[in-house]
Amino acid sequence: MSIALACGNLTKSYGTIAALRNLDLQLEENVIYGLLGRNGAGKTTLLNIIAGGIAADSGTIQVNGKRLGKRELPENFCYVRDQYRHFGEARVIEALQVAANFHPQWDWNYARELLDLFLVDPDKKIRQLSRGTQSLIGNIVGLASRASLTLYDEPVLGLDVLMRERFYKTLLEDYANHPRTILLSTHLIDEIAPVAEHIFILESGSLLLQDDMEKIRMSAYLLRGNAEAVASFTESKRVLYHEAYGRGTLAAIYEQLADTDFRQARELDISIEALSLQKLFLYLIEGGL
Repeated sequence: MSIALACGNLTKSYGTIAALRNLDLQLEENVIYGLLGRNGAGKTTLLNIIAGGIAADSGTIQVNGKRLGKRELPENFCYVRDQYRHFGEARVIEALQVAANFHPQWDWNYARELLDLFLVDPDKKIRQLSRGTQSLIGNIVGLASRASLTLYDEPVLGLDVLMRERFYKTLLEDYANHPRTILLSTHLIDEIAPVAEHIFILESGSLLLQDDMEKIRMSAYLLRGNAEAVASFTESKRVLYHEAYGRGTLAAIYEQLADTDFRQARELDISIEALSLQKLFLYLIEGGL
């Protein structure tokens, strides 16, 4: 597949604080990606650099094979920020009209459908809207723009569970009809698992893990058993985290297991359970890997 976005050796510091550390990241065309990380992990810094809002200290960004200059905007690109307060006194419909001017593939019919779907009054002023409704305005822009590269920064912040599910469902439906490259940055980890095809986990400006979601489902396990048995079983495996409790041990591993592994675990009286994406994230962070 063609590479839609390539970030090479990106670094960015704010004073003595390193926000990004020699970060390499690639997005293929027509794939939905999830970008996960704690507050302060560097997610928003990365998105702002890609979007041309701030300049990296060093490193390169290429979009569709074209290297971007410092703070240069990519073409056919949409960045949905986590806030829309800068529109202030503007009405919703006016904010959408401004957005439409910047996106050549904008679909007004679809935008109006989304206003109805998300129960947004087009005549209300942005400053009168709740935090969640402001998120919905950004999501409408991200969907109706139909940009070939779309970045979302915390797209469901402030939304109740019904509207979050409605957004994800709508995103997947429109993506199926109009494929493009989408990067969703969020802290709501398990909600992204059914949506994203590939996951990046960012911590302190570096990637802890990047992999296809399907491979993650087949590789993330939690083991419980006798300390010696678990140590023997995991000797040649990637252990993310381990913790002793009494005479037993809990261990999180990231490894595709074969049938022989499951048989060995039964013989050693080790229990194996699949890890959710959120638990994998927690054990990665806690394990310091």
